[in-house]
Amino acid sequence: MHRSAAPNRKLDSSFGEPAFASPSKDEQQLLAVPFCGSIRGGMRPGKKITIMGIVDPEPDGFDISLTCGCDDVALEVSARFEDRQLLRNAHVSGSWGEEEMAIPFFPFLAGQPFRLEIHCEHQSFRVLLDGQPLFDFCHRVRSLTSIDTIQISGSLSLTKLN
Repeated sequence: MHRSAAPNRKLDSSFGEPAFASPSKDEQQLLAVPFCGSIRGGMRPGKKITIMGIVDPEPDGFDISLTCGCDDVALEVSARFEDRQLLRNAHVSGSWGEEEMAIPFFPFLAGQPFRLEIHCEHQSFRVLLDGQPLFDFCHRVRSLTSIDTIQISGSLSLTKLN
């Protein structure tokens, strides 16, 4: 998350309401990591994204980002296995903000499945893992509907996106 500029962003897939509609045909190919897809209509309070996956057997880390097209990053979640940290940050108007790292425990295990939910609320994103609250991240991007892209990369396999 110590980047000087926004990463190169490119759309490969487009999904429908509520956040995504995972097609059954060629689903494995569409959910290949690194993954980049559209959030139709952008984010808004009440909208939820569910990411189901399996951590690689020997993971380094992975990143999940909600972005405004190729510009601002509204939320970047970075799981780092070596130091067991779950970092959160945003990249707005050309610069990264203050990184948040406090969590009660490191929730991911090598080789294990997970279900991560990102709930968009009025003031923040509420993130749950396997149904348990993990952290809240206050919105730093003003226009929630401009958050229209999800990107996932790193040491994991995706099984489903809703």
